[in-house]
Amino acid sequence: MRMSPPKSVLVVDDEPGMRVALQASFRRDGWTAEVASGVTEAIQRLEQTRFPLVITDVRMPDGDGLEVMRHAKRSAPETAVILLTAFGNVPQAVEAIQSGACDYLMKPVTFEQLRSCADRILEKTTRSWAAAENGRIVGASPALRQSIQRAAQAALTDADILIEAESGTGKELVARFIHEKSSRHARPFVAVNCAAVPEHLLESDLFGHMKGAFTGATANKPGKFELAEGGTLLLDEVGEMPLGLQPKLLRVLQEREFERLGDTHVRKADVRVIATTNVRLQEMIAEGRFRADLYYRLNVIPLTIPPLRERRDDIPRLAEHFAAQFAATAGKPRPDLLPSFLAGLQELAWPGNVRELSNYIRRLIALAPTQVIGTEYLGPDFVTPNNSAAPLHYLALQSGIEMREAERRLLEATLNRTNGNRTRAAEMLGVSLRTVRNKIREYGLPPRRYALK
Repeated sequence: MRMSPPKSVLVVDDEPGMRVALQASFRRDGWTAEVASGVTEAIQRLEQTRFPLVITDVRMPDGDGLEVMRHAKRSAPETAVILLTAFGNVPQAVEAIQSGACDYLMKPVTFEQLRSCADRILEKTTRSWAAAENGRIVGASPALRQSIQRAAQAALTDADILIEAESGTGKELVARFIHEKSSRHARPFVAVNCAAVPEHLLESDLFGHMKGAFTGATANKPGKFELAEGGTLLLDEVGEMPLGLQPKLLRVLQEREFERLGDTHVRKADVRVIATTNVRLQEMIAEGRFRADLYYRLNVIPLTIPPLRERRDDIPRLAEHFAAQFAATAGKPRPDLLPSFLAGLQELAWPGNVRELSNYIRRLIALAPTQVIGTEYLGPDFVTPNNSAAPLHYLALQSGIEMREAERRLLEATLNRTNGNRTRAAEMLGVSLRTVRNKIREYGLPPRRYALK
């Protein structure tokens, strides 16, 4: 699916005169405008191209505009939709807005009215689109779309958010997406890595300090909460926060106020907090390493991001995206990634998720001696293959991992080692072929990839 320019629109109307007039008017105004004569054609175009804006008639011979809107939103939750109708009524308008339409206009409508409406929503739509597509969150798999849609909904609130996901899945990118889609987008986005700041400095880094508060404090210094005033504060790897500092963070979240170290002046904290972690905080609570009250205060809106193994259909798109990005940065022509190469990428293990794939493509751009990239670049010099030579740590089993997750990883690794041969995998695992088939369905592994008997 290709991405259209930010200032582009799809016009859907069964009246030829209306389609032609709106397309011509938008093009004269500097927009890229495409048209569709009905619901069926619109859905076909939306499956090929993602548009920041869709303008659609409500009543058409082969369906209605709400169906077009729902399809557009499933493909890209950031898409803005304006509905046009000659038969409007208040309940229908309310339903349209509640279903996700940005506006609902009655025909006849002048182009000036429509352009004013489109320009009004374009800025916000462009910000959201940039956050989701331009060098950041890339992909169209159902699992990713669901996560982004939930993040977009969370952005409309001011609640604190906890993102729990594996390393390398793009937690900070989702946090930035939420910030840019929220009412706080014009204010700062400030990030602090709780694992990277030394324990004795983290409190000062978060809340600031006054001159003389401790040895080496030679001047007043604002903390991250002050720097993020009115905006969003990302607490990355919040599970690494020292236990002794957690009550102070809890107070800020509950009271929205704090003091700098060495100061008695209470400062207000108008900040939305997004926390991320790649460990299970509930397990840390059970071990006494994380406060339960802080967890529940952070976890107002829980979000997750699917690992790359659960969105393998996005791998070719990600690879093409990274190739274009890193080639441009290096001043090189964009390489030609052959279909066989892209298909091979989907069969490899990516325990490091999107970050590992990104680093691999960066390495490929730097080291590959040719602009045509085929399967010869899938070797161990470039990436760890998902084959019999893969070491045991490929399974990435950690102490405390759930039995169900360990079983799923073992099954997937064994199937990959046997090149999808279910019978051989069953023999290696010491279970029946039926058990392997049932487990493939239970864990949602791609049935076509493991089709061999």
